[in-house]
Amino acid sequence: MQYTYSLILFFTVVICFVASFDRRLRFDREFVPFLKASGLVAVFFIAWDIWFTSRGVWWFDTHYTLGLVIGGLPLEEWLFFIFIPFSCIFTYFCIDKFFRLQQLSALNNLLVFVSVIVCAVVALRYADRIYTVVTAVVTILTLLTFHFVLRVEWITQASLVFTLLMLGFLPVNGILTGTGLESPIVNYNPSDFMGIRILTIPIEDAVYGYAQFLLVLYFFKKFQSRQRNDHSLASNSKK
Repeated sequence: MQYTYSLILFFTVVICFVASFDRRLRFDREFVPFLKASGLVAVFFIAWDIWFTSRGVWWFDTHYTLGLVIGGLPLEEWLFFIFIPFSCIFTYFCIDKFFRLQQLSALNNLLVFVSVIVCAVVALRYADRIYTVVTAVVTILTLLTFHFVLRVEWITQASLVFTLLMLGFLPVNGILTGTGLESPIVNYNPSDFMGIRILTIPIEDAVYGYAQFLLVLYFFKKFQSRQRNDHSLASNSKK
């Protein structure tokens, strides 16, 4: 059905979007920082997506899309980089609002060390698999930059939230990669990834999503802080 990909995106985001206006959350006040952050990160990942699609690393079954293609990608694939991060950042926002996870920062060193070592070993072991290598390298660079250069304190708590997000990741990406469908919406060249799947999902997709989540969250926090500072300055100037 040509609306399949669109419906996946809609049902992924609709509950989070409606809940954003709840007076206990008011995530709607964070829409601008989120759009700036997700848009900025999307530039990189869409370029990656276009490049991989052009190389045949993956491709899309247009029977499940609306048929509008931009830069070799279905419209739905462009929207993916806004809708999916929205649900992820909203979930992080809610958990961070009601639970105190800051103490997990003590585990940052261990988490980064283990993650970087695992990604490095995998990249070396599968050096001929472009999706595997690029995903591993991007994740390594993201973690090392956040931990050692930017001194980000929330890597472990963000990683815990992403682990919880896997409960939603599995059905969404599962359908995209063929679970419950006659054929996958997103198809992968078997010579370009490890071949290890979670149900129908290449494990690289989970790592790819993790790096994207961390990057969007980082810039969201930056733009969120800047917006609050601007509001504070505006309020003080009126007094």
